[in-house]
Amino acid sequence: MTRDLLLEIGMEEVPARFLRNAMEQLKERVVKWLTESRIEFGDVQAYATPRRIAVLIHAVADKQQDVNEEVKGPSRKIAQDESGNWSKAALGFARSQGVELEQFFFKELGGVEYIYANKSSQGVETSSLLAEGLMNCISAMNFPKNMRWGAYDFKFVRPIRWLVALFGQEIVPLEICGVHAGNVTRGHRFLGQETIVSSPAEYVDRLREQFVIADVEERQKLILDQIHALAEEKQWKIAIKEDLLEEVLFLVEYPNALFGTFDPSFLEIPQDVLITSMREHQRYFPVLNASGQLLPFFVTVRNGDRHAIETVAKGNEKVLRARLSDAKFFYHEDQKSPIADFLAKLETIVFHEELGTVGDKVRRIRAISDTLATRLQADADTTAWVSRAADVCKFDLVTQMVYEFPELQGVMGEDYARKAGEAEQVAVAINEHYQPRFSGDQSPSSLPGAIVSIADKMDTIVGCFSIGIIPTGSQDPYALRRQAAGIVQIMLDQGLSFTLTELFDMAIAVHESKQLLKRSRDEIRKDLYDFFALRVKNVLSDNVRYDVVDAVMASGYDDVVSVVQRGTALMKVVNEQPDFKVTVESFNRASNLAAKAEDFTIDAGKFVESVERDLFDCYNDVHAHYQESLQTGDYAKALQDLSGLKEAITAYFDKVMVMAEDLDVRANRLAQLHAISEDLKSFADFSKIVWA
Repeated sequence: MTRDLLLEIGMEEVPARFLRNAMEQLKERVVKWLTESRIEFGDVQAYATPRRIAVLIHAVADKQQDVNEEVKGPSRKIAQDESGNWSKAALGFARSQGVELEQFFFKELGGVEYIYANKSSQGVETSSLLAEGLMNCISAMNFPKNMRWGAYDFKFVRPIRWLVALFGQEIVPLEICGVHAGNVTRGHRFLGQETIVSSPAEYVDRLREQFVIADVEERQKLILDQIHALAEEKQWKIAIKEDLLEEVLFLVEYPNALFGTFDPSFLEIPQDVLITSMREHQRYFPVLNASGQLLPFFVTVRNGDRHAIETVAKGNEKVLRARLSDAKFFYHEDQKSPIADFLAKLETIVFHEELGTVGDKVRRIRAISDTLATRLQADADTTAWVSRAADVCKFDLVTQMVYEFPELQGVMGEDYARKAGEAEQVAVAINEHYQPRFSGDQSPSSLPGAIVSIADKMDTIVGCFSIGIIPTGSQDPYALRRQAAGIVQIMLDQGLSFTLTELFDMAIAVHESKQLLKRSRDEIRKDLYDFFALRVKNVLSDNVRYDVVDAVMASGYDDVVSVVQRGTALMKVVNEQPDFKVTVESFNRASNLAAKAEDFTIDAGKFVESVERDLFDCYNDVHAHYQESLQTGDYAKALQDLSGLKEAITAYFDKVMVMAEDLDVRANRLAQLHAISEDLKSFADFSKIVWA
């Protein structure tokens, strides 16, 4: 026999950002408990609204499964002494398994006799286990923030106000902080009432009758359908940002989309400001035309029905008008001050107590940027734009607009710089130097933006590493991993031709000149190199198999562009050319013996066999073409060049005994293989490739 099981935890409103995880966590914990308790069950659904999380498990068995299994104990030699008496090990095994000594029997396994016992127990009624099991599931839950209420020590995300716990029609006797489980749930705070859930299967329908859509996917579909219907009716493009949709989804129990308007005069403010204000402060969806330009409308989702929906729209319009009026005021006030005034304020803002003010950081960014521009042989105009962009890249941090909307840093800097008469390239670079802001974000499209972005991120990383702030585990308060990944992304997207070591040394030299280093240059450089290795490996792993990643990383990743392109080229050949395995085998055979070389000088006069000369000539030809391919960055061609060695290497090993008795001949042969191995190793460690 089976019955459905329902557990609902009713609370005061839970922050939207906590709810999805809470819902999934409750589901996972209950499923895990049922499994470990040997209670069979069917499909599982989880539900969540702002005031509840719930889990419904179908076809839960009325009784635990019986246990009847054969368990293995210690060997006979350990279990019995010479007189046949049971040892402490045997007695301990009996206690741990809950069996009597008379139940022991012996079986041979791998030529050794072991004691075994048949362990069996009758399953108990599920209903007798539920109260304690569900209570353990609830108390084990964890959240980013917890609360205690009343005089209770129990902690939860929000105070628990009601509980529903049903096994079929039977109420599970569960109690938490004075709240006893029953079969009564609560509907919408304003539209609904309390309602009786007679059986778990009717849970969703009973809540729907009380204006609560418990199913998250159903609620999301309702929201999207309503927004899309509005867009089609009005011929609008409504920008639906995934994180905003997720938040709105867990702010409402009974969604109804509506739209409102705002004064078109606000459109003189940059579009990003208006959109940010609507999204971040009001949870509104902006409305765009076909060209992506903002229109004086917004869409929001009400937690309620359509009653007096026009009044609700007007109330939202009034609130938004106040928000946009503030933004308009900040926007015009900021433009009354020159950029120099904002830069002066940066001298009073501490970046880090051991690394100085934001003004100090800006000067370091300028020094690193100038060095990097010189290394990249940027033209005079670009170099000038880089210097100016580095000087002013942080000025908007002290504007009123960015103080109110921190997510607009860079966006406002670009707009204000343009209005202040800065060169277009400088204005764009101010915004771009924050890119990529997050995983999946685009990197700077301009060279000045890319250079200043790298300099800014590298300054932060080296500064933190120099004073011992190195990410460990999940701790990364300065987002150094994200910034390092951003540097790697920019180098790849721009195809920048400098090494990580050069970049590290540029930043370390600037910090050293400011007497900021608290650790040695070598220690910092080593830690940086190891730190960036994981960032490069992550990029490679997106498109390249793990063994190929290891193979190309083993040849060095100082040149980020090179290692990624080598990995891509090698992965393509491994996937598309099955016979490449034979080529790799010849490479590995040569490299293995090359490791024995002590003298690296090749003397063609010491060749004994004709195949030695053939391999020598083949290598010289391949080496020249290979180096040319590397210089032009054609790594697919470079790998093809190396593959040209296969036939000559195979013929060589067919005819030649490398470890000849004549020591001079042996040394010469090893030197020849060493030269070949050096070219191979500069591309990848081919021995790391795993073949199916």
